[in-house]
Amino acid sequence: MTRQEHPIAQVSQAALPEPFVKWFAERGWSPRAHQLELLGRAQAGKSVLLIAPTGAGKTLAGFLPTLTDLAVRSKRKPGEAHRGIHTLYISPLKALAVDIERNLGRPIAEMGLPISVETRTGDTPQHKRQRQKLVPPDVLLTTPEQLALLIAANDAQRFFKDLRYVIFDELHSLVTSKRGHLLALGLARLRKLRPELQTIGLSATVAEPEQLQKWLVPQNRDAALADLITVSGGAKPHITILDSEQRVPWAGHSARYAVEDVYRAIKEHRTTLLFVNTRSQAELLFQELWRVNEDALPIALHHGSLDVGQRRRVERAMAGNELRAIVATSTLDLGIDWGDVDLVVHVGAPKGASRLAQRIGRSNHRMDEPSRAILVPANRFEVLECRAALEANAVGAQDTPPLAVGALDVLAQHILGCACGAPFDADSLFNEVRSAEPYATLDRSTFDRVVDFVATGGYALKTYERYARIRQNKDGLWRVSNPRVAQQYRLNVGTIVEMPELNVRYVRQGRGGVSRGGAVLGKVEEYFAEALRPGDNFLFAGKILRFEGIRENECYVSNGSAAQIIVPSYAGGKFPLSTYLADGVRSLLSDPSRWNALPDQVSDWLRTQQEKSVLPGRGDLLVETFPRGDRHYMVCYPFEGRLAHQTLGMLLTRRLERAGARPLGFVATDYSLGVWALDDLGVRFKSRKPSLSELFDEDMLGDDLDAWLNESWMLKRMFRNCAVIAGLIEKKFPGQEKNGRQITVSADLIYDVLRAHEPDHILLQATRADAAAGLLDVRRLGDMLSRIRGRIVHKPLERISPLAVPVMLEIGKESVKGEANDTLLAEAATLIEEAMGPEEGSA
Repeated sequence: MTRQEHPIAQVSQAALPEPFVKWFAERGWSPRAHQLELLGRAQAGKSVLLIAPTGAGKTLAGFLPTLTDLAVRSKRKPGEAHRGIHTLYISPLKALAVDIERNLGRPIAEMGLPISVETRTGDTPQHKRQRQKLVPPDVLLTTPEQLALLIAANDAQRFFKDLRYVIFDELHSLVTSKRGHLLALGLARLRKLRPELQTIGLSATVAEPEQLQKWLVPQNRDAALADLITVSGGAKPHITILDSEQRVPWAGHSARYAVEDVYRAIKEHRTTLLFVNTRSQAELLFQELWRVNEDALPIALHHGSLDVGQRRRVERAMAGNELRAIVATSTLDLGIDWGDVDLVVHVGAPKGASRLAQRIGRSNHRMDEPSRAILVPANRFEVLECRAALEANAVGAQDTPPLAVGALDVLAQHILGCACGAPFDADSLFNEVRSAEPYATLDRSTFDRVVDFVATGGYALKTYERYARIRQNKDGLWRVSNPRVAQQYRLNVGTIVEMPELNVRYVRQGRGGVSRGGAVLGKVEEYFAEALRPGDNFLFAGKILRFEGIRENECYVSNGSAAQIIVPSYAGGKFPLSTYLADGVRSLLSDPSRWNALPDQVSDWLRTQQEKSVLPGRGDLLVETFPRGDRHYMVCYPFEGRLAHQTLGMLLTRRLERAGARPLGFVATDYSLGVWALDDLGVRFKSRKPSLSELFDEDMLGDDLDAWLNESWMLKRMFRNCAVIAGLIEKKFPGQEKNGRQITVSADLIYDVLRAHEPDHILLQATRADAAAGLLDVRRLGDMLSRIRGRIVHKPLERISPLAVPVMLEIGKESVKGEANDTLLAEAATLIEEAMGPEEGSA
């Protein structure tokens, strides 16, 4: 609800009931053209995708059809059965649902509308969820996981009997993962229950609108698309890159060098939202800001591992304008309207143009005022990435990932959920599933194999009764085999497979060890806690904690000290560098005329690289070789992201080993890859033993990749996730929960059985597909190998180049602790001096 500066839109307002016209007029507002257009199309029975910039009133536009329809609906008569929900609103974030409830409540109350709005997320108490099933609200704000639970209930038909609209907020964020696949299947089931259902998609950042238009409507007829409304304009954001007087680090992600600069920016603004890419970065930045917070400004921390109570307190304080700064991860980067946030600081490179646009839109959440943002690169390569992101934003570039083909483990979970709700006919369910966009190309034989898997576990497991979760009766319908199956399904629903976590609980130190009791601060990943020793100090929830021990599913802590602090790492927390920004970095590197826009120390670094080696062309792959100590190094610069580089490193070392080059290891960053060996790699490449064209041939993605995958632990790790999603392995049982070790042992045993006896099992097929897209980035690696064919530039050197310093600093860094840190710093100074000269080394 933002103030309209221009005259009332020349669109008929006949569709707006009188209370709405009056409400707008009393506030000096007028409905915007796209809001009325969406309302008109919805009233005409259309499904609609609205793409509009931040601050354009997307939320009000999305809810106007609901509010106007409910405002004129007849009242429920005494004794009449409770109506089902009228509108389902689905968001990717719990915090966004809570925010929407608050924002919707105001106009509903001010117009006196007889409309009830409630949230239903994983944080909603069980008694409230039960009451919602009996007395549904008119509007339910929920998440994909809760929708899966609702459609798997035996009263789903009654609950959804009056459903008219489903609103998807931040649709681009919902649809690009397995979570989106489960949601698409849920939407297909809702259409089965309510064929006349209409959908409304809201999004600010979309690269391929037509994909989302397809997603919103059933795909069982040709070229089915939802209507599209696009709103252009909006004030251009004001984005700058921090040009600190401090030295920009060569490597690392903490950005400690810039903390004083960031603190000054916080003091100069009302409310600052600080985004980082990982939870460990959030903890570090929060601690560093409090270290320099001489004015005792109210600064808070918000990320997904914190206790829900703490997150809600932070959100309330933000809404009440009680905070000067909030350090957050992606938990706050979507759609939330914090009116007084007048600055966004992005610490670390954004990794994607669309992600940057989304996050800076949280500042000055109004269409007619420019968002203000500062990008704080954590290292020198990130300066280049930030520059590429800034230029991408200036031209409005989008790089949201394309939609993927529907995952088979998600389909298995959905099939079981359908059976939990009511018996199903396989022919009917197949047609229903095919109407969901991600599964539009699913063939019947694959569908039948997934049904068989849910029914038996597959050929190799069918002798085990525990894997028989559904049975086909004489009437041909499939039902759950017993009520316990449905109970376990409801406990394990969803596609977000977190690493096993432990509650972090405060305790008091005592003579007999630790005592029970104390507040829960949140959750920490099990593998991190298991590596701690009693007495170790670590950062969590913005506090320094002392590790006391583990008991059952709890990590006991007390107040710690600042000595030898460890920061928890979280699996899967880092975003991949987008293809668009990677190309932007390569383009910037290859064009010296654009270096004047970079800080002097960074442009000097690139010029020194030009003098001592070469810089890669935009379409080239630069490969540098040099000796150092008793080892020989190869550093290449694909700029394709850490995942693709890690896969490339694995495959290159296999090939070098086969050629007799005696490789010892590799290290990957988002920008480059370093490999070291005992043999002189430069000499080998010159004498073509092997040649670089052979080494980087695309055929490495064939037999080499298959052989490496079969030997590696990566497929087992991915299989574990697929098995949990598909319901083959349950993480939770009624009254108990498996720990991470139990789940891993179960998954490893089943994986070995299936590989030996049923290598084409549907879950192994799903695992390989996941590994190619998620852990390995095989498609991107293949595109890169194709791009560089005939364009590999080899530069043999006598010593390390300036561009190679960042990746060389990564070697062995993860294992450095305590006093060894001094050795690392000395080694860093030596590397820099070798590459740049004595002056840079001493700095």
